[in-house]
Amino acid sequence: MTSKCQSSDVLPPNLTAGAMMWESNLSRSLQDSPGKSASCGSVSVFFPIIMMVTGMVGNSLAMLLVYSAYRKKENKRKKSFLLCIGSLALTDLFGQLLTSPIVISVYRADLKWKRVDPSGTLCAFFGVCMTTFGLCPLFLASAMAIERALAITAPHWYSHYMKTNVTKQVLVIIWCLVLLFALLPIAGVGKYTLQWPGSWCFISTGDKNVTGNTFFATTFAALGISSLLVTLSCNVVTIRALVTRCKTKATSTQSSKQWERLTTETVIQLMGIMCVLLTCWSPLLVLMLKMISTHTSSHQCNSATVSLSPQDLQMDCNFFLTAIRLASLNQILDPWVYLLLREILLRKFCQVASAVSKCSLDTQKETQCPLSALNKKAIQSDNAHKQSLNIENSNLNGGNEEQ
Repeated sequence: MTSKCQSSDVLPPNLTAGAMMWESNLSRSLQDSPGKSASCGSVSVFFPIIMMVTGMVGNSLAMLLVYSAYRKKENKRKKSFLLCIGSLALTDLFGQLLTSPIVISVYRADLKWKRVDPSGTLCAFFGVCMTTFGLCPLFLASAMAIERALAITAPHWYSHYMKTNVTKQVLVIIWCLVLLFALLPIAGVGKYTLQWPGSWCFISTGDKNVTGNTFFATTFAALGISSLLVTLSCNVVTIRALVTRCKTKATSTQSSKQWERLTTETVIQLMGIMCVLLTCWSPLLVLMLKMISTHTSSHQCNSATVSLSPQDLQMDCNFFLTAIRLASLNQILDPWVYLLLREILLRKFCQVASAVSKCSLDTQKETQCPLSALNKKAIQSDNAHKQSLNIENSNLNGGNEEQ
């Protein structure tokens, strides 16, 4: 299913002939470039369809596992963690369900947003969803990172103060604050605009004349970067505390081996979480700051009132589309890196790592064994030769005595 790479925005009536010629050249360059048109893979309806299906499957499975584990009595101490995981999966699932069908509908309308949303209210709704379900997972990841760090570094304080009710209150506060922030453009602070190639709406980074638009866009990027830094810092603290505690329990007992295995699994999981967050969110947040500083926006790809050259604008537009897809990919990967892959892959990884280390030790022993065997054989042959000489000498002495 393909569609023309064009926006639903109509050219402003005050464009000059030169600007219109510049616009036609830009549109032609966008359409003729590989990967920039609907006939190429960059702008295709298959991306949102695949992301919606995979996101729904992963998050639904994670929610089922969390629900079944939450009902078990032996998991009372894990209820706070399970609440956070379930809330993250629920947030990501709603984000997929509320935005992906709109994107697919716009693709089916040949990327003409006004066919789907003649009044323009759907664009604002889409922007609120993108902002809310973009920041919420980041803040939930930070909350879980802080919880893990407290559980490892201050276990007594954690067990005394971190109750299930506290976790629920923190989750509700995160949702409410992020939703209020996302509604600021509806109240007149900031603006949500249609982004290239006309299939989604997001924060405008180039309309400096709109009241509070620069503040709103900068605050979004700053909140996202701050959340990433908090998550990374807390995960590093947790990894360091786990490794230190594992070294203090370095004995040959069964409990220390279990602790070492659990530490290895947790460290691998935290490293995976940090890699996923950095890969998915860093491009979008950094590019937003760049576009805010240059007063450019993705929706200007089909507008002639920009100061960038067609090549620079073309590169930023496609990179911005890739960056937002990476950020959306985080909603798909969250249930896997936090829950599903822990039971499926982490233990397998640890078994393979232990097998490789054992194999290397066995190889060293095997390389040492032939040398020791040769030495033993040489020593045995020397001893045998000495014994034979002693026997011959004794026989000779005996024969002399008899004579």
